[in-house]
Amino acid sequence: MRKAWETNWLKTLRIICSDPAMENPQLRKDRSGLLLLCFILGTLWGLGDGQIRYSVPEETDRGFFVGNISKDLGLEPQELAERGVRIVSGEKTQLFALNPRGGSLVTAGRVDREELCETVSSCFLSMEILVEDTLKIYGVEVEIIDINDNAPTFREEEVEIKVSEHATPGSRFPLPNARDPDVGANSLQSYQLSPNSYFSLQVRGGADGVKNPELVLEGGLDREKAAAHHLLLTAADGGDPIRKGTIPIRAVVLDVNDHIPKFTQPVYQVSVPENLSSGTRVLVVNATDPDEGTNGEVMYSFRNMESKASEIFQMNSKTGEVLVQGPLDFEKYKFYEMEIQGQDGGGLLTTAKMLITVVDVNDNAPEITITSSVNSLLENSPPGSVIALLNVRDRDSGENGQVSCFIPNNLPFKLEKTYGNYYKLITNSELDREQIQSYNVTLTAKDQGSPPLYTEAHLLLNVADDNDNPPVFSQSSYSAYIPENNPRGASIFSVTAVDLDSKENAHVTYSLMEDTIQGVPLSSYVSINSDTGILYSLQSFDYEQFQNLQLRVAARDSGNPPLSSNVSLSLFVLDQNDNTPEVLYPTIPTDGSTGVELAPRSAEPGYLVTKVVAVDRDSGQNAWLSYRLLKASEPGLFMVGLHTGEVRTARTLLDKDALKQSLVVSVQDHGQPPLSATITLTVAVADSIPEVLADLGNLESSANPDESGLTLYLVVAITAVSCIFLIFVIVLLALRLRHWHSSRFLQAAGSGLAGLPTSNFVGVDGVHAFLQTYSHEVSLTKDSRKSHLIFPQPNYMDTLISQGSCEKSEPLSIDSATILGKYDPTNNQVRSISLPPNFLYLATSLLREFLLSLL
Repeated sequence: MRKAWETNWLKTLRIICSDPAMENPQLRKDRSGLLLLCFILGTLWGLGDGQIRYSVPEETDRGFFVGNISKDLGLEPQELAERGVRIVSGEKTQLFALNPRGGSLVTAGRVDREELCETVSSCFLSMEILVEDTLKIYGVEVEIIDINDNAPTFREEEVEIKVSEHATPGSRFPLPNARDPDVGANSLQSYQLSPNSYFSLQVRGGADGVKNPELVLEGGLDREKAAAHHLLLTAADGGDPIRKGTIPIRAVVLDVNDHIPKFTQPVYQVSVPENLSSGTRVLVVNATDPDEGTNGEVMYSFRNMESKASEIFQMNSKTGEVLVQGPLDFEKYKFYEMEIQGQDGGGLLTTAKMLITVVDVNDNAPEITITSSVNSLLENSPPGSVIALLNVRDRDSGENGQVSCFIPNNLPFKLEKTYGNYYKLITNSELDREQIQSYNVTLTAKDQGSPPLYTEAHLLLNVADDNDNPPVFSQSSYSAYIPENNPRGASIFSVTAVDLDSKENAHVTYSLMEDTIQGVPLSSYVSINSDTGILYSLQSFDYEQFQNLQLRVAARDSGNPPLSSNVSLSLFVLDQNDNTPEVLYPTIPTDGSTGVELAPRSAEPGYLVTKVVAVDRDSGQNAWLSYRLLKASEPGLFMVGLHTGEVRTARTLLDKDALKQSLVVSVQDHGQPPLSATITLTVAVADSIPEVLADLGNLESSANPDESGLTLYLVVAITAVSCIFLIFVIVLLALRLRHWHSSRFLQAAGSGLAGLPTSNFVGVDGVHAFLQTYSHEVSLTKDSRKSHLIFPQPNYMDTLISQGSCEKSEPLSIDSATILGKYDPTNNQVRSISLPPNFLYLATSLLREFLLSLL
C-alpha cells in the first residue's frame, strides 16, 4: 500500500494552507511567513508528484494487492483499458501487473527480496506506467518489505581447529561466519557456543558491520587427557519467530608447534577490470612460518567465502595465487570481500582479508527499447506529432553508462527527452506522402565510454495518405477533331487526369460541366465515361450547324472532402462532302414553266449569254465548284466557264442554227466523292422580238390547253397597241403637213435615239431596240391559264442577283404596263401578265422606227 505518511502530510499541508483561522487578526501577522512555507512545501511536493510509491511484503502470492493505481493516476478503473495504461519495464520478468477491472496494481508472481536485492538493506523496484493515448509516463517505486524467511546458515558443514597443547590461555581462533540474507532485525544478530571448560566465544564487529566469531582459549590443554574437543556454534537472527543455524566445531589438540604463520599484509587490496579472462592472476598472498619441516609449510585457502565469490575466484593452496575462474560483472557485483587463511603443517593458522574491487569497463552497449510506436502517420500532421516512445539505458556506470540518443539529421523528425531515460520521437515538420511514402528511422544510442559503444534500432514509419492533391490533367487544354455525320455512340476523345494521392483519394471520376449549345443542353450532344474519361457522341454532328463545341471536363477524386479540377476541350467538327451544289440562278420555275435566255444571231464568239450561279453549303474544297457543259442540242455552239459558270457563245451564230437551244450544265464540287447538280437552260436565238414572239409557241409544248389561249391574248394585245400607234402616227403626219416644225421634232427624236450607244441596241429590219440589255435576262413563260409572263429585272454580265430577287415577280399596274388580265374561276381572281416598266416605250420605239423607215 502507498505510504501513509505521504497522504497524511499532504492533507496536513492542505489544511494548514487553507485554514480559515488565518483570517484571525492574531495570526494575520504570521500569515505571510506561513504562506511562504506552504508555497515551498507545495513546490517540493510537486517535484515528487510524478513518482508513486507503494510497499509490499515479499513472498506474497500472485494477485496480491499492491496499490490503487487508477486512483493515484486520477482515472476511473474502466479508463485503464480505454486509454491504454500499461506497465513498461526493461526487465525480462514482470513482477507486477495491472488489474483493469479494479484499477489496482497487483503482483504477477512470487517476489523474493533476497533474490532481487541480495546485499542491499532497502529494496526498491522501479517501473514506469505508460498512458498510451497521451504518451505520458509515471514513475512507480515498490518497496519490498523483508520478512524473516531465511535462517542463518554456515557454508561449512563442520569446522576443525587445531590447537597446540602449549597454547596459552587467551589465544584466539577465528570461526566461520554465518550468513542470513534477510535484513534488519530479521538478519543475523548473535552467536552462541555450547558450554565447555576450555573455550569461550567472542564476537568482534568488522568495519562493514559484519560480526566475526572467534574461539578463545580459556585454560591449558593436555593432549594426553583429551585429544579433541567437540563444540557447537549456533547463530540466531532477531526475527519473530527466531531462526537459528548451527555448525559443529572439532578442536584438535596438537603437539608442540612453536610458530604461527604470519601474512605479509593484514589486508590485501586489489582493483581488477571486469573484463578479465578466465585464468588470469589477480594477486598473490604470502605467509611465513619460521618452523622447520611440515610445521613451516603453509597451505592457503579461503574462509567464510560466499557461494557466488567461490564461483569466480580460486586460490592455489601452495603458491597463494588468486586466479579468476569465472566472468566478472561490475553491474552485478562491484566489490568482493574474502578471508584467507594460512595454515602450517602443524595445524596452526592465521588469517588475513582480501578486498577485490571490480572496475567498470565499457563492456555493455546501450539498449534501446521501443515502448510504444505507431506504424503510420497521416501526412500533413502538425509538427510535434508523436511517433514513438522509447527507453534508452546502459548497464555500465559513470561515463560508460552515460548515453546520448540521436537520429540522422536529414529526417523530418527529432528526439525529445521526457521522463528519466525516455525519449519521444516526434515530427519536426509536415510530411508529404507524395514525396516520401515511408521512412526507415535509425535510432542510435551511444555511450561516453572509451572506446564508445553504440546500438542501433530501426523504426519503419509509413506515411498515410491525405487527400491534399487534386486530379491534374496531362495538358492545360485539349483539342479534338471529329468528322461530321459521325455515328452515334462512337468514342470521340479521351482525357486523363492523374492524382498523386493513393487508394480512394486517387480514384478519379470524370464529368462534363453543364452548358448549352444553341439552347440545347450539352449533355444531349456528348457524354463521358466517369471511370475512363472517354467521350462519346450522342448525336451525329453537322458541320453546317456548328463547327466547334467548347466543353469543360471536370475530374473529381473520391477523397473526403473531394478535390477536383477541370480542363477545357475544344471539339472541332470536320466538314464532309455531304451537301450537293445548289443552283441559285437561273432559278427553276416552280409552276412548270421553262426559263428562256435570249441570244442574238449577230453575237460574236465569247458573247455572254447567261451565268449559272451555284453555292455549296460545305466548306473548303468540298465547296469548290466547277461548271461543265454536259449536253447541248447544238454541240460546239456554247461553252461554260469552268470556275465562273458563264455561258458564252463558242462560235458565230448561223442562220441554220435552231431558234431554241437546250443546254444541260453540271455543277460539281471537289469533295471525295464529288457531288453534282444539273440545270437545263433554254436559249432562244433571235435577232428581233417579233421573231421571238412568232416562234414562242414552238419553244415548249404546252402541258395545258389554256397556255395557247394566253399566247393568243398576248398577240392580240400587241396588235391593238400597234394599231393605236399607227393611228397616232397618221395623225402626226397630218399635223406635219400643217406644221412644218413637226418634222424637225421628229428628226430630233430620231437623232436622240441614234445617239444611244450602239452596243446597247440591236436592229430588226432597221428597227433599233434595247435587246442587248435583255438578250440574256428575259425569261418568257407561256401558260394559257395559270402562268405569268415574267420579265425579271435586268441582269448584267458582271452582276450576280440573289435567288430571292430572281424569283421575285411584281404585278404591274396600268402605269407599269399591265397589258392583259384573265379571270381564273378556280381561285376567284384575275391573273395578270406583267411586263417590264419600259416595255411600252420599247414597243413604241420599235413601231416608230418601223414607220420612219417606211417614210
